[in-house]
Amino acid sequence: MSQEVIIVSLGGSIIIPGKIDFNFLKKFRVLILKYLKQGKKFFIVTGGGSTARHYQQSASKVISLTKNDLDWLGIHGTKINAHLLRTIFRQQAYPKIITNPTKAKTNIKTPIVIASGWKPGWSTDFVAVKLAQTYKAKTILNLSNISFVCDKDPKKFKDAKPIKKINWQNFRKLVGNKWDPGLNLPFDPIASMLAEKLNLTVVILKGTDIKNLDSFLNNKIFKGTVITNQLSIIN
Repeated sequence: MSQEVIIVSLGGSIIIPGKIDFNFLKKFRVLILKYLKQGKKFFIVTGGGSTARHYQQSASKVISLTKNDLDWLGIHGTKINAHLLRTIFRQQAYPKIITNPTKAKTNIKTPIVIASGWKPGWSTDFVAVKLAQTYKAKTILNLSNISFVCDKDPKKFKDAKPIKKINWQNFRKLVGNKWDPGLNLPFDPIASMLAEKLNLTVVILKGTDIKNLDSFLNNKIFKGTVITNQLSIIN
């Protein structure tokens, strides 16, 4: 591909923190369209957010759910969010939602492609990494509700320190090696293993900070955490 390909893992908590954040979506749309004009191509993978959690929690009150049940409810939550994104980018986006990130569609010429969750055991972070592998992208932009990854859980520890740069080996020590549906971590541990193997760079930013996102896309100084194999120490 001649265009620069950026994979965006768009957290569901950004799209639907409680209800659909249409103000964010308006600003996000304007920003993405700006960078399409500069030749960038975006694959946007949507998370499930409160939509997925609402269905999971409601079903759990009726019957005991398996991990497979939780996963499928979450996956369908990502799909409705993906259709929301495809709709607001309908003039620029590929008309179909990508659900299987391992099968390259060579006929995609549109500058935006929207993807959702795929199958149980796969987080949308893992889908984003597989898309990067399939379409030979080098960078994944993870938009979440945090500004930085911290050295410990900031909700539990007041002395938690933000990390600006970290290598995959040290990051994986922070997040562990297991993933479960609804797990709340900066980046999926299983996706992290593959990202390290593929030598990908993942940048974690607070998704609602549009100015900061603009700075990143414009190669200017930004606030966030960069995870890469190129670093030997935590900075």
